[in-house]
Amino acid sequence: MSGQRVAVIPGDGIGTEVIASARAVIDAVSTRHGIEFGYTEFDWSCERYTRTGTMMPDDGIDTLRDFDAILLGAVGWPGVPDHVSLWGLLIPIRRAFRQYVNLRPIRTFEGVASPLRSAENVDFVVVRENVEGEYSEIGGRLNRGFPDEMTVQESVFTRAGVSRIADFALELAETRRGYVTSATKSNGIIHTLPFWDEVVAERAALHPDVRIDSEHIDALAAKFVLQPERFDVVVGSNLFGDILSDLAAAVAGSIGIAPSANLDPTRQYPSMFEPVHGSAPDIAGRNIANPVGAVWSAAMMLDHLGHPAAAADVMEAIAVTLADPDTRTADLGGGADTTEVTAALVRQLS
Repeated sequence: MSGQRVAVIPGDGIGTEVIASARAVIDAVSTRHGIEFGYTEFDWSCERYTRTGTMMPDDGIDTLRDFDAILLGAVGWPGVPDHVSLWGLLIPIRRAFRQYVNLRPIRTFEGVASPLRSAENVDFVVVRENVEGEYSEIGGRLNRGFPDEMTVQESVFTRAGVSRIADFALELAETRRGYVTSATKSNGIIHTLPFWDEVVAERAALHPDVRIDSEHIDALAAKFVLQPERFDVVVGSNLFGDILSDLAAAVAGSIGIAPSANLDPTRQYPSMFEPVHGSAPDIAGRNIANPVGAVWSAAMMLDHLGHPAAAADVMEAIAVTLADPDTRTADLGGGADTTEVTAALVRQLS
């Protein structure tokens, strides 16, 4: 496969810095494997919002539609409320392109210390439902500004939505260690989570070789800390998956290296790949941002686009550079800046 088109949205803050690193690494591994990419960069960001009043133009979704993938840095900036950047850019892209899987791999690396005493050989994946659930637009506010002001926020769980995310998790487990943990809270949330449990169980029955457990979210969060090595594939609703994936990244040692993929498994639409660390305006422009999360996200993009060998090479380069304090950034106890880490990754791939 060659000549694939990638839309690049560097975004705000350190997003521009780590995307530059990811581009350099992709170029190096593409040269090694004879892969050809065409990039188109877009300035869609909070900075754009302050100038124009919109995160992206009205035809933004149509503009992205014909790309093979989207590589996103990070969005967010002081003075622009988080819900503006989320609902003005990220959620419209996820929903317009049916990116119903948010995939978050979690693993420990040599040289990256976990805050836990015994978090060795951690290697699991959080599969988050990405387009419905608790992050619904249904609801509203009444009596604004009065003492009896109220809000209603509705969660939406559909049979189709729960079925397809469960199927993805179960099929992924079949390629790994054959174990799925489903996050629930059906003892306290009376309608949506019992429905989630029922549909997940129905789908699991079609995968008899996969072992499945259902865990209440509060107990599951505790087990992430106490027994992180036990997990293989963890599947959860939009909210539960969001929380668990950040907790898992912290357990593995750093959210600075955590990647994510927003996938349309049907491949009808472009999927989007992004690090999860945010725009970090406090360190923007200082050349100290950790580029590994963006580079790992780029590796996930390579794999999704049909280049697994190139993706594996990038992951090997990440492991080698993280093992050496001279090629780790300061947030991981190293002495290298963003440019130096990027150069070390490129050297491994050249």
